Amino acid sequence: QVQLVESGGGLVQPGGSLRLSCVASGFTLDYYAIAWFRQAPGKEREGVSCISSTDGSTYNADSVKGRFTISRDNAKNTVYLQMNSLRPEDTAVYYCAARGVICSGHISEYDYWGQGTQVTVSS
Repeated sequence: QVQLVESGGGLVQPGGSLRLSCVASGFTLDYYAIAWFRQAPGKEREGVSCISSTDGSTYNADSVKGRFTISRDNAKNTVYLQMNSLRPEDTAVYYCAARGVICSGHISEYDYWGQGTQVTVSS
């Protein structure tokens, strides 16, 4: 059974850090581009970061550049999202998603999705 499971969310104060994990089962992450999306209440789901399968190229939304870092550990079949200098506007449910090889900003082009993990940034 193909599955993506996110973890690592929680409540953090502004300026704090969290590391999200996305673990795959039923398939090998090596061959997939993996992206993180997020959705805040009342807003559309938006792309945050992505890492490609081919050469490990990474892409980040302007809103998170310099603060978030995406990485992958193929041996653990896991992708991480390190989030630093968190802001209240980063509050959202964060989802990881997989598609073939190359990153895309289009939600509809992702084949597999996790269930999401809540990140709340508040004092």
